[in-house]
Amino acid sequence: MKNNPKLINVKISPDDRGEITHCNNFNFIKRKIKRFYKIDNHKLNFIRAWHAHKKEEKYIFILSGSIKVSLVKIDNWKVPSKKLKIENFFLNDKCPQILYIPGGYAHGTQNLKKNTSFLVYSNFSIDESLKDDFRYPYNYWDNWKINFR
Repeated sequence: MKNNPKLINVKISPDDRGEITHCNNFNFIKRKIKRFYKIDNHKLNFIRAWHAHKKEEKYIFILSGSIKVSLVKIDNWKVPSKKLKIENFFLNDKCPQILYIPGGYAHGTQNLKKNTSFLVYSNFSIDESLKDDFRYPYNYWDNWKINFR
């Protein structure tokens, strides 16, 4: 895997029966996926941040709604710089994609629509993940303002 975040395209195939959303080139074995979990937040614009791993890789797939996913490449695990560059990705169910988050990054999410739901796939077991777990306050990199237009 590359050490940079990237978006993986997902396709929707409609027919007279409905739709199938698929990513046939997303190989769980090659990516060494060991677990997944689903996240539903209890209110609009809810923020879950900042969570980081030195080695664990994650993949986020939106099921419904829309989320902002923000990433920061960590420079110092004990006291990261507050001036680090923030990369923002917007995922929604109308244009499905999988966001790859490599090890070495902190990430946070903010749901932008009601009833937003997403899956997170990980290449670490829960025990491995807990040994590679770093948390920072949600406003450490204050990136959560909505620019109403």
